[in-house]
Amino acid sequence: MKVLLDHHLKKQGILLWATMGSEGWLKLLDIPMLTFSDVGLPINSNDRSVWMFAQEKQLILLTGNRNSEGEDSLEQTIRNENTPSSLPVVTISMVSRMEERAFREQCAERLVEIILNIENYLGIGRVYIP
Repeated sequence: MKVLLDHHLKKQGILLWATMGSEGWLKLLDIPMLTFSDVGLPINSNDRSVWMFAQEKQLILLTGNRNSEGEDSLEQTIRNENTPSSLPVVTISMVSRMEERAFREQCAERLVEIILNIENYLGIGRVYIP
């Protein structure tokens, strides 16, 4: 399973992956973190395009909280396009707390749990962590 890091979370994503590494998760599991530039997505892509891309490429989208207004908002896209086999969007509930190691550890554990049990999360739309 691969994770697509929302371009708004670059710093927080690096901190999260460092925490996952120091906790030993990245030695046990192959969980690549991909950025928009890694996959060729423009940073100004709308939410619908990002969600559709992530689903097409079988990537878990890790985000803070994308736009919730308008036809192409992430929330509206999930409502319109989500199917029982769609991967969830994993949303960090309080991005401002990513500086706190204990919070990052909780997020890392929760993200690993979601990845290990992905079949239980298909079709639910969005999961907030930790």
